[in-house]
Amino acid sequence: MLSPAKAARVDELMERAQSALQAGHWFEAERVAQRALEISHQASDFGRMRRILLPLLESRRQRMQMAANKAKVTWVRGELTEDHLVSRGLHMLEPPHVGADARRIRLTALRREVPALVLCREPTTQLGLVPIVAIGLITVRARIGPPEHPDKPSKQWFLKALELLGDAAVGMIDGGLDAVRQVDHAMSLIDSVPDHEGLHMTIMRLCEAAERESHEAEAMQKAKTSARATERASD
Repeated sequence: MLSPAKAARVDELMERAQSALQAGHWFEAERVAQRALEISHQASDFGRMRRILLPLLESRRQRMQMAANKAKVTWVRGELTEDHLVSRGLHMLEPPHVGADARRIRLTALRREVPALVLCREPTTQLGLVPIVAIGLITVRARIGPPEHPDKPSKQWFLKALELLGDAAVGMIDGGLDAVRQVDHAMSLIDSVPDHEGLHMTIMRLCEAAERESHEAEAMQKAKTSARATERASD
């Protein structure tokens, strides 16, 4: 669990995130909430993780809506510079660009507070499906049918591809693991696919289960300690 000093720090960050949300400062709210989530996760403070996920999701939802207001999907072609200028809207990369390029553009947009959604497609499969890939702590892939106009994918197709990518990430969480390890796995996945509501909600549910498991394990340990103390006293 968090030390008192770190707990106070996280609580302060959560208050800042809420204030930024109320002021409509979506990017600031996302940055602050993300930091609070990372600190809480490092300390396995699942209660605080669960509480910070809602403002984090809301800040990202607002950013996504601003990006999706632009109807046209922009193809990112040609050589990418280290300081690629990404504009507001929806951006699709294609080979020879790879998922790492899409991640770099997405992070650049966040740093510059540009509302942008970025996807990377891979070569069409033999079955005619389009693979979409996201790179982070874990690589995530999803496959979608080709757009009606291959050179001009619609906004609806792009957003569906993004949703399928997030669904694929949720499906990668190993339900055979205990809740604590499922949280760890899901946190690695959301590093790759941060723009998916369902993944945030899944982590919230897992945090609730992990918190319950942790309390049960702590109670069992206290009971064992008490039982050993009683045995020693009786001896």
